[in-house]
Amino acid sequence: MQYDIFFSISQTPVDGFMPSESEMFGNFFEQVQAADELGYRVGWIAESHLSSEVQKTNRQPVVPHWKGEVGLNVDFLQLAHQVYQRTSRIEVGSAIMNILCMGGPVTHAERVAAFCGLHGLNPDEQRRIHVGFAAGRFDFMNRATGVVPRNATENAAGRVFKNKIFSEAAEIFLRLLKGESLCSDDIATRYFCRADFRSDEDWQRVQTAAETTAEQIEIAPQWNFEQLKIIPQEWRRELLQLVIGSHDPRQQEVVNELLPVQVFNLSITRTDVIEATHARMRDAYHPDGGPWQRSYMPRTVMVFVNEQAGLSPSERSSYAHQEAENALSAYWTALEGTLDTEKVKKAANNAIIGNASEVADQIIERFHPDDRLMLWFDFFNHNSARVIENMTTFKTRVEPLVQERLNL
Repeated sequence: MQYDIFFSISQTPVDGFMPSESEMFGNFFEQVQAADELGYRVGWIAESHLSSEVQKTNRQPVVPHWKGEVGLNVDFLQLAHQVYQRTSRIEVGSAIMNILCMGGPVTHAERVAAFCGLHGLNPDEQRRIHVGFAAGRFDFMNRATGVVPRNATENAAGRVFKNKIFSEAAEIFLRLLKGESLCSDDIATRYFCRADFRSDEDWQRVQTAAETTAEQIEIAPQWNFEQLKIIPQEWRRELLQLVIGSHDPRQQEVVNELLPVQVFNLSITRTDVIEATHARMRDAYHPDGGPWQRSYMPRTVMVFVNEQAGLSPSERSSYAHQEAENALSAYWTALEGTLDTEKVKKAANNAIIGNASEVADQIIERFHPDDRLMLWFDFFNHNSARVIENMTTFKTRVEPLVQERLNL
């Protein structure tokens, strides 16, 4: 079992009081330094853009009940430099970089190359940057930078349009990171077809909007550009690990035709989907990345553990469950209307909750011994000392119990 850690840097009220941005970043750096000392492998940092509080006044608000800001980290790569300066062992990952908005795939490819160029100037530096990339959950960020349906056909396609644009962006992003010189004419044309949609009715709606009965409908490129190549060009590509945030099997395979790209999966992903992904990626993973391993698919897990002194095991369990109930209910209320109800129930069930012994048993029961868990301790919790206490409890109490019970 491998253990990473996830940081959200969300700004939400505590007892009616909103902590300042500087306090939230102070908590983050305190926690990431503790994670480094404790031996967590990768610190995954959420990236977000624009005020989620202000967007609640929009015609199409995405998180209308959220109080505060979904995330304060708007530039993962700048923050990563700060983390590496303050730590000695932990690596850093983005969870997740939206490559559609804020400049699009060309801009993001050049930013990643520039980071790696600077990060790798020290020949003794071996710590990688893990760039998780996706299309972004919150569309108001994409709309603000012009990534919107451009005609009736794209509008009728709904989420399929976003998936197609992400596919185009991913190809541009990866080919530029490979060091290619290219123009938009070199990028494969995308199409809508019946297989993209859940029902005949959905597909017919797109055909009607396009005024055609054709079996496929061409999608105009989102990004149009003449020949270009990003700089810097001479950077240590072994310091970059790419991870795609997409559950589309074909998309996972296509990106691996270009470079080794690992795969994100969340705590709400069904077990059968996870196992199918592992089976597929054993064949699809780019050969330059070596044989596929289960640890190449980090899994987000919410953790509520209590080993406070002076409490009995049952009291510790009770306190952990109360903490989980308070945090999860606040979270689902904030996201009401934005997530599928069944997925919400599964996410709540997939949190690991209890005293150290109970949490160890839940990990053994629910996960494969070779899995890689991305542990989320700061979930709706701005008490940095308590978060660090839980992080420490996990590494000093839970992990040894898991190893002992698995006879590792």
